[in-house]
Amino acid sequence: MQDFIGPADELRYLAILLAVLAAVALAFGAQFQNNAVSNGKTKPKTKDGRGGLGLRQLRKLIVRPQWISGLGLMGLGMILQLGALTLAPLIVVQPIGALALVITSLLNAKVTKTKINRGTTVAILLCTFGIAAFVTTASGVADANVLTDTDVTAVLAILLVLLAVFAALFFTSGRSAKPLTYIIGAGVLYGFVATLAKVVIQRLYQSQFDWLTILCLFALVAAVFLGGWFVQNAYASGPPDLVIAGLTVIDPLVAVSVAIAILGEAKAATPLAAVGFAISGAIAVAGVVLLSRVHPELASPKR
Repeated sequence: MQDFIGPADELRYLAILLAVLAAVALAFGAQFQNNAVSNGKTKPKTKDGRGGLGLRQLRKLIVRPQWISGLGLMGLGMILQLGALTLAPLIVVQPIGALALVITSLLNAKVTKTKINRGTTVAILLCTFGIAAFVTTASGVADANVLTDTDVTAVLAILLVLLAVFAALFFTSGRSAKPLTYIIGAGVLYGFVATLAKVVIQRLYQSQFDWLTILCLFALVAAVFLGGWFVQNAYASGPPDLVIAGLTVIDPLVAVSVAIAILGEAKAATPLAAVGFAISGAIAVAGVVLLSRVHPELASPKR
């Protein structure tokens, strides 16, 4: 049986370019949507950033031109990202979205006239360095493989459990959750969105558009909607660069972990590469946690 079905390796350069453009669209889309939330005075008034959007606030939000423009840009980013996923393995493409963090941080600082403090700078550098190291390691060992029904079923089973858990948590304690809680939830769900998109693309390459592939499409849509709800609540309770930091770190780490463990995209990885994955991933996550603690927009005012 053939071990690989998909595009030629030479197309990976085009995939990287598409992923970079997707990161730019994501960054501007996130800033526009965050501005719409802020201008609509839907951000919670609690000092620690707890809280989120209610249904009434969301209905008012989705008719604002700035929010719609942001949604359009994020939709464009998603299309570009899908294009990249058709041309290269998931573990090469997905982490490139970390570029959106740098762009969003600069945009948000200018819009809010907020000075980026030293702690925030360190956090951004940790996130960016961790993801860059991860992509560099992945690019040398990544390879798409034929997906079996067992592989696809495993991905769907994990996602269904996560959907149930996050839905239960959101509807029971969502109104009192911190920004990082929403961001983690959105990052995990969007990581599976990217994974399922890659699964569907790979199954089409294998000429296997069957009931499992259709089920993947339905699961993908469910993850997009629940993840989107989490993202809007994250915008309502935290700055956009914190939201993007979570999405551009947690999302690829989840997607890459599934790609390695289930999809077999890193079968050629050596023990040294595995150590590199672990260290670079830990650095990136540490950057997100640090950003959630030191960001000037989340810091409590001195008494």
